[in-house]
Amino acid sequence: MKVENEMNRILKIFPFYLLIILGCKAHSSEPSDFIPKGYTGFEKYIGDLNQDGQEDCVMLIKKTDKANIVTNRFNNKVDRNRRGIIVLFKNGKGYRLADKNYDCFSSENEDGGIYFQPELRIEIKNEKLYVHYEHGRYGYWKYTFRFQNSNFKLIGFDSSSNYGPITNKETSINFLIKKKLIKENINENAEGGDEIFTETWSDIEIGNLIKLSEIKDFDKLEMYDY
Repeated sequence: MKVENEMNRILKIFPFYLLIILGCKAHSSEPSDFIPKGYTGFEKYIGDLNQDGQEDCVMLIKKTDKANIVTNRFNNKVDRNRRGIIVLFKNGKGYRLADKNYDCFSSENEDGGIYFQPELRIEIKNEKLYVHYEHGRYGYWKYTFRFQNSNFKLIGFDSSSNYGPITNKETSINFLIKKKLIKENINENAEGGDEIFTETWSDIEIGNLIKLSEIKDFDKLEMYDY
């Protein structure tokens, strides 16, 4: 009888302790505590992402699988492990997990063929998260995410196709109002800064906004389908 009463008592308080355990995993004092096993911190960015005036944290992480250390075509050892992202909201003296995607970015050491690998960097500005790819003289492309309904969602895309200092084409997509703007240079003698652009607006079709956590590979996220 005593054993049965003790078991009933344990079963009653178990959910309480489970909530405590889960709460400890969801909140922590250091950003590095959120890096999963088998990964390492790659880069860290600080800024307010949820309009509460506190310094939130975004980390790029990288897998540490030795099987992905390979020899490239130049006979150099390179790390081809993929990278991911963890977004943390500052919460008092610690942090809580806001969103994550552990392997949505390719390695910085991918072979770009005759082109160099685009440079990935993260920006935090006006409570938005920007995933920015810079491709030197060839231009850039940038994804804009905003936290809403418990997830970071893709609300915008911008790209620029360049030839050195000359901008040939710019594309801007606003997924909230479902509009796309394409600007194309028609000045064939442009030298940079003297481009003449035509503007073409169009409607796009999209159902639910794309979640950061559900993107399998940014390299395959084709925006020109919209």
